[in-house]
Amino acid sequence: MKRALTFILSLASIYVFYGCDIDVEEKDSLLIETASGEFGGVDPTTSLEGAYEDLRAIMESQERILALSEHPSDEYMGPTRGTDWGDNGIWRTLHQHTWSANHNFIRDTWNQVNERVFKLGQILHPASAASTQQAAEAKFLRAWYMYWILDFWGQVPIREPDAGIDEDPIVLNATQAFNTILEDLDDAIADLPAAAPGVANTKSATKTAAQYLKAKLLLNKAAFLGGSEDPADMTTVISLVDSISAEGFALEDDYFEIFRSTDDNETIFWTPSSIGPRVWCGLHYNQPTRDNAGGWNGFTTTSDFYNLFEGDQNINVLGSNQEERRGYVPTDGSLQGIGLGFLIGQQYDSTGVALKDRAGNPLVFTLEMPGISGNNERTGVRIIKYHPNDGASRQHVILMRYADAYLMKVEAILRGGTSSDDPLTMINDLRALREAQPATTVDFDYLLDERGRELYLEMWRRNDLIRFEKFTAETWQFKEASESYRVKFPIPEQALATNPNLIQNEGY
Repeated sequence: MKRALTFILSLASIYVFYGCDIDVEEKDSLLIETASGEFGGVDPTTSLEGAYEDLRAIMESQERILALSEHPSDEYMGPTRGTDWGDNGIWRTLHQHTWSANHNFIRDTWNQVNERVFKLGQILHPASAASTQQAAEAKFLRAWYMYWILDFWGQVPIREPDAGIDEDPIVLNATQAFNTILEDLDDAIADLPAAAPGVANTKSATKTAAQYLKAKLLLNKAAFLGGSEDPADMTTVISLVDSISAEGFALEDDYFEIFRSTDDNETIFWTPSSIGPRVWCGLHYNQPTRDNAGGWNGFTTTSDFYNLFEGDQNINVLGSNQEERRGYVPTDGSLQGIGLGFLIGQQYDSTGVALKDRAGNPLVFTLEMPGISGNNERTGVRIIKYHPNDGASRQHVILMRYADAYLMKVEAILRGGTSSDDPLTMINDLRALREAQPATTVDFDYLLDERGRELYLEMWRRNDLIRFEKFTAETWQFKEASESYRVKFPIPEQALATNPNLIQNEGY
């Protein structure tokens, strides 16, 4: 007898995972076999190593958490260019809030994050005899994935490692899932070591990372569960951020340097995912890196989001009076000719020669676009936050950053938390580091914009828009106001068909 878990991709998968008469390769890490047929535990050391590798893999893909977090927002979209990037509308429907329960990325993300929750539960089962720190790391990672499941779907299926093959996974509602995540994080905070800044200290789970995630969870409590913010929760958020600061984490004054694979004081948690998908998806085919590989010429930002930044909106070269975070397009061949931040206007090669597209037109990225379909190779402002100058396959993707925690503290103060710090002063301290003009006042609208300027493409924009009640009600380029139920994604139909404890989310 072989115990197994499924989060169902196909009818064949159903037979493999729910039937006992189909052979499955022994290398399948979800299958645990003992002479008695009971769950016999896993090796916690190798399984935890596998868990970090699983994290790297899912964060490397442009089609999983990154897609569901960014493409439905005003930050990012995948327009169709002739026959390129059509993909049967899979990118367009995310941006326009017209996805269905059959959307491939929604289904595949559901499968992968739930699979990872199950595998981490195997480490935590008493039969695996994990050490205190191993258990704490597993609880942190499980909380990380359950946070995304709660955020995306509002309910979390759970199968215990020793559950019978014919038992349907139980399903935690939003409140139960929230409390489970909180309990895991409190346990992790108690048993994990604190981290000081530095690449070597922030690659794995730490007390500091768990404090960050707990702050993020509490800040989103009302969005997840309904009701209004509890000032006591907001004060806890402030305290958690202060604890992170006490470990030496702080704002850096060289924005794009943070996203290199060198030590900095901002990175709280990172994974060795390749930066490739975050680079290639926007660069044009004729923008080669030092590896002589061009881009995939797909994704852009929206004009609405680009216009949040200071500077001449029609150009983004040095001297355009732009704030540091908007970056610039080099005209002298520096940085291999590839800009930082938002790429608009004429693009250049590594010798400073103006580039052309494949048809021989000047490669000029335009703010104007004819629509989300019908684009040529040049339309749309591109975004580069991780630069390929150090090598296109550089493996260093930030998952948690101090500037986010810092802005969470500002928000918690505005939402009723107790602190002696002044939100306007905090915002202007950050803006001074980013070479931006000081703000005169800080309200929720301004703070949402500032979070966008600071944290673009770090996977928090959808989450922020929902918490600030802008996600469905607001319009932006090529996206009309959408139905309120779109704050949750649909449960994939295959999952509903195999687990009667799941209930489809409203509207689907």
